[in-house]
Amino acid sequence: MVPEAEVRDVLDELQRLRARVPLLSGALAASTDGLVLAHDTPGVEAEGVAALTAAALGVSIRMTDATGRGGFRELLVRGGTGYIATYAAGSSAVLTLLAEDRINVGRLHLEGRRAGARIGELVDAALERADRPAPASRAVPPRPTGAPGRALPQRPT
Repeated sequence: MVPEAEVRDVLDELQRLRARVPLLSGALAASTDGLVLAHDTPGVEAEGVAALTAAALGVSIRMTDATGRGGFRELLVRGGTGYIATYAAGSSAVLTLLAEDRINVGRLHLEGRRAGARIGELVDAALERADRPAPASRAVPPRPTGAPGRALPQRPT
């Protein structure tokens, strides 16, 4: 999955986002299959939200495909007391934001899209580094022939 250093960077981004947008009540980054990467969601079960986000993402992707609207970008759900907004975050993550009903939806989208792009860059770069093969070590010179573990005879001087 994503290394701890990048997870910390993602959490920092979520916290900066919540500081910039006071009417956000929670922010969560998850893999597209519903695993929590990082969250700042006081009073909300992050694992449950991540799982539901993955389910909603699956339906959203099918809808965009079926209607010819291109790849998934974002999803906005409005409830009686607020919003749930989900944004694509690179190729393998999503950002889900919980917002109060009084939020400026345009500002929510602006900040959510920006944060999703930054989180996507962090996660995709970390996954790319993890998938890259380890650099080849320097070749060890061949061992001189002779009995293993015994010193070679010295030439007289």
